[in-house]
Amino acid sequence: MDLAAVVTAYEESTWTFLDAANQLTDAVLDRHAEGGWSARQIVHHMADAEAQSYARLRRLLAEPEGSIIQGYDEAAWANCAALGYSELPIEHSLAVVAAVRAASADLLRRLSEADLERFGLHSDAGHYSVATWITVYTAHPRDHAAQMAEAIA
Repeated sequence: MDLAAVVTAYEESTWTFLDAANQLTDAVLDRHAEGGWSARQIVHHMADAEAQSYARLRRLLAEPEGSIIQGYDEAAWANCAALGYSELPIEHSLAVVAAVRAASADLLRRLSEADLERFGLHSDAGHYSVATWITVYTAHPRDHAAQMAEAIA
C-alpha cells in the first residue's frame, strides 16, 4: 500500500465532504430523500462517526492487538432527541469533522507498513485492522457527500 497515496485519498475525501457541507444553505439543510436523513442529520452523524473513528485509530495503534473496538447504533444516535441531529446548527459538527480528520491524517503520515496490519476486534464486524480503518474512513465522507446531494435534490 502506498502510504503517501493513502493520506492523499483520506484528505481528499475530507475536503469532498466539507466542501459539499459548506455549500448548504438554511433553505436546503432539512430536506431529505424519502426515508433518508436530512443534510443537517448527515453532518451531525459525520461529526459523531468521525469522533468514533478518531478514537478507533488510536486504539488500534496503541492498545494490544485484538482489543475491542466498540460499534454503535447510528440510527439510535440520529433519533436521540438529546443529540439534536434534527435541530442543532451544523457549524460545531463541521469543526469536529475537520479537526478530527486533520489529526488522524497526521497519524496516517507516521504509519509504517507494519502498522497497517495492527488490528482490533470490532463488536459488529470482527477482525478490524488499521488497513480496514483506512478503507472505511476514506470512503465515509464521500458516501455522505453523495447522500447530502441526494437529500437536497
